[in-house]
Amino acid sequence: MSKERYKQPLQERTLSEKLLAAPRSLAWAVGAALATLVFGTLGLLVAMILPYRRRYALFIQWSFFLLWWARITCGIRYRVEGLENIPGKPCVVMCKHQSAWETLATQYWFTPQTWVLKRELMHIPLIGWALRLLAPIAIDRSARKAAMQQMLDQGRARLTDDRWVIVFPEGTRVAAGRCGRYRRGGAVLSAETGYPIVPIAHNAGEYWPRNSFLKYPGEIQVRIGVPIDPAGRDGDTLLEVVKEWIEENTRAISSVYESQAPGEKGRVRSRKDRGS
Repeated sequence: MSKERYKQPLQERTLSEKLLAAPRSLAWAVGAALATLVFGTLGLLVAMILPYRRRYALFIQWSFFLLWWARITCGIRYRVEGLENIPGKPCVVMCKHQSAWETLATQYWFTPQTWVLKRELMHIPLIGWALRLLAPIAIDRSARKAAMQQMLDQGRARLTDDRWVIVFPEGTRVAAGRCGRYRRGGAVLSAETGYPIVPIAHNAGEYWPRNSFLKYPGEIQVRIGVPIDPAGRDGDTLLEVVKEWIEENTRAISSVYESQAPGEKGRVRSRKDRGS
């Protein structure tokens, strides 16, 4: 699938839905901007003198506020299945990537965590500065070999330090119902270190679309899978297992999903079509 294709939404909102969402989304954006200003100035000054764990606890309050504010202003709720599948010890987490929502929400269930992200995000004023204090694995995606080695070295160190490593294997946010190209970094990290992978599927992009100002009311569904043991599997094999689980479960909870079956390329299947 080309880059442009997985960016294209499968389901367009009606004009009335967009008009109703606009003032609520504006209220959220104003609150988010104010919270970012506070955490990005006073929060940064305080965080600089705190040890890592307390620094992390401070900054995730920004994430929790944004999610709470999205529920109050935009009516975005969520329901989670599979919390009992989360192991007692940190490991690799591989999550579907449709929205900014999941980058915030995973902090509810996996703490403390570090993220594998593109290096450019570190240069964003305020947000990027805060990220630097949380020691993410910031890779240069243009230097693939070096990026993979960096991910393996730093990922191993974070796991040894009892931090969850959060990986979005599609590398970028894809439109709800689409399947992006899965990258093997997280699977290779699991295979090389022996730490299992917790897969996550969700449909957040239906209510908090990628790169969209507008947010829509509704209940995001999240599924957390049983940890996948890397024993006896190489990175490529492990990636296929993870991808199959994530996409199968994303399909099951999504309002629309583009079928990838032979002969059905490009066809959009709704829940009604699937008999659900």
